[in-house]
Amino acid sequence: MRVPFLDLAAAHSELEPEIQSAIADVRRSNRFVLGEQVSAFEVEFARYVGARHCVGVGNGLDALTLALRACALQRGDEVLVPTNTFIATWLAVIHAGGVPVGVEPDRSTSNMDPVDAERRISSRTRFILPVHLYGQPADLGPLRALAARTGCALLEDAAQAHGAEYQGSRVGSGTAVAWSFYPGKNLGALGDAGAVTTDVDDVAEKLRLLRNYGSETKYVHELTGVNSRLDEVQAAVLRVKLRHLDEWNQRRSHVSDWYRDALADSGVLLPSVLEGTRPVWHLYVVRTAERDGLRDHLAARGVETQIHYPIAPHRQDAFRQYAGSEFPIADELAGSVLSLPMGPHMQTDDVAYVAGAIRDHAGPRP
Repeated sequence: MRVPFLDLAAAHSELEPEIQSAIADVRRSNRFVLGEQVSAFEVEFARYVGARHCVGVGNGLDALTLALRACALQRGDEVLVPTNTFIATWLAVIHAGGVPVGVEPDRSTSNMDPVDAERRISSRTRFILPVHLYGQPADLGPLRALAARTGCALLEDAAQAHGAEYQGSRVGSGTAVAWSFYPGKNLGALGDAGAVTTDVDDVAEKLRLLRNYGSETKYVHELTGVNSRLDEVQAAVLRVKLRHLDEWNQRRSHVSDWYRDALADSGVLLPSVLEGTRPVWHLYVVRTAERDGLRDHLAARGVETQIHYPIAPHRQDAFRQYAGSEFPIADELAGSVLSLPMGPHMQTDDVAYVAGAIRDHAGPRP
């Protein structure tokens, strides 16, 4: 038996007629850049997450970078970032001219630890940038309080959290929240795509300028912007998928429940859900000290897995100058996490097969 890590073919097959119709609409319109589909998606996605504005951009990295610029990051400003995250979070800070300052993850949720974040605050800290990792919302309450006490701006990386809820509200409102619509995301395009949602009118206005060469009127450039515009075809596809997002997230939740029951007392440490949150299970990440051996065993049994992430940002050569200190919890996670197959098209038989293979290779918990 083979269990793919994520079955994109099944996802697109289910929506094939709607997707083809949406793409055909774009072709017939002959509007391929910043047209009706982008405008409509921006309205619909802002409404979905409960934000005043949505500004579509080319990809998730640009969403983070332009959000920092739109919020007036100055060269040399320090930005608190998780040490357990994809490198885009750190890259965005550097691309915007800031200095990433690593923060340890909470062992139970793997998200930014608000207590450690407070320890890392300095007189140069201007931004706090948590990531809603694996589809699990970060602990925004303490982080918002910390930002308010210290005068920092709280920005969010929600690239893995489309539809996730914190204290009864979807993540996505606030000063600036960056999104990726990479194909494998819960809300994924057919290529690169991204967006920023915000409740701040000035931030939205600046984002629209920055994404389009710093220009609102052709050949008139108010800012030193970039070319990072959400594509009309991708926006059309995202509009189709947005209509199905809640249903597909619910399916992912069922898969998570099946894993929880099937892997009880299996020897791997299961994900922990922060009280008051509703994850969307972009990833289902377990932990074990026998991670590499287990991964090899699962591969031999036809089960595809991934590691998110095997090398923490502070260990990357590209960020050596920003590492600053040791981060033992992040290092511990990097050596023990394993992402199991997850997606809205998994069935109970798939989960049972994966769980059975794991039980065949039970190891000690980390």
